[in-house]
Amino acid sequence: MLKNKPAPSLIKYMGSKKKLLDFVISGINEVLLDGPVCDLFSGSSSLAGALNNQINMIVNDIQSYSQIYAHTYLYNKKSSITKEKIDNILLLVSKKISEKEEFLLNYNFNYNGNMTIEEFSSLEKAQQNLINDSFNFDYHLFIKYYSGTYWSFKQCIEIDSIREIADMFIDSYEFFLILSSLMYGMAYTSQSTGHYAQYRDATSKSSMLDILSYREKNVFSFFSKKLIELFNNIEDNKYNYTATSLDYKECLGNIPEGTTVYADPPYCFVHYSRFYHILETVVKYDYPEVAFKGRYRKDRHQSPFCIKTHVKKAFKDMFFLINKKNSSLVLSYSDAGMITLNELLKIANEEFSNGYKISTLSESYLHSTMGRKDDKSRDVKELLILAKKNRD
Repeated sequence: MLKNKPAPSLIKYMGSKKKLLDFVISGINEVLLDGPVCDLFSGSSSLAGALNNQINMIVNDIQSYSQIYAHTYLYNKKSSITKEKIDNILLLVSKKISEKEEFLLNYNFNYNGNMTIEEFSSLEKAQQNLINDSFNFDYHLFIKYYSGTYWSFKQCIEIDSIREIADMFIDSYEFFLILSSLMYGMAYTSQSTGHYAQYRDATSKSSMLDILSYREKNVFSFFSKKLIELFNNIEDNKYNYTATSLDYKECLGNIPEGTTVYADPPYCFVHYSRFYHILETVVKYDYPEVAFKGRYRKDRHQSPFCIKTHVKKAFKDMFFLINKKNSSLVLSYSDAGMITLNELLKIANEEFSNGYKISTLSESYLHSTMGRKDDKSRDVKELLILAKKNRD
């Protein structure tokens, strides 16, 4: 019987199932087969954290940053990390930040609480214009692309410095620890709402002061706190796992027969790649072509589950491939989704017509929209559709 084990939080994530993990895991237990559990749309990989050291897992998401979270939770040789290694990482990062700050002394972007909105906006704009500058040193992506947007110039120095140190450990568990801790620090210092759909402009004195309160935060402080927390909560995972960044159909084509698939596809018309494009960029660190105010990657993923004309076929394809692998399914969906629950049940019954038992579980909860205004959360009904493969 699988249980929901406490795991450190790594990200503010819209639509996260963290509060529903007991409900989700109860559904998985209902249909569990002898093979691994596959989290098909892993997102923040919270299920991997909850099931760590309990069962073999396949953790998949089209977004590369999800793979980092999966490795952080499930790595098999965590005990190789020592306090001395953690202390060394923090020392290397501190030195790298100082080195970059020294190199960039000619750039003066100083905030103060006595600024007028016009002065503040001018300072922000000057940093945003760095995207047009050239830099003659490595690891300057965030300084160039994102200064004065979600983070200040100084905070971007910290982000680039931490990312540079991460690559020194690219073939070891430290790489995943550093990147997960960095993404945590980025989330808690960003002046946006916890995701990266768009950064805010100062439109009033109060909004300027609120943005300033985030500009004053130190990325390194949040990073180091999370890195130490992860070290103190390290537990070796004795089970096998794979972490992949594949399209859902490709992933299902690779799973072994008898896998128990948990699927939590996007519900709404807004693509997750719009909200978390920057996490993809900090992981890939590839100086992408960006566009629009939010500085989105031009190559960001577009999910068929977010497109009204594609969503039915996407579900049919998913169900067909799971059936083909003689696997069971636990599907999370919402009554606020792109397709009605009745339509979804109809498709499930058609695709799993032979050899399966279809049942449902439902639970009401508050879905976070990650907003700052009145619409911070919504009452929604979460439905689990269970397709249990009959055992011979």
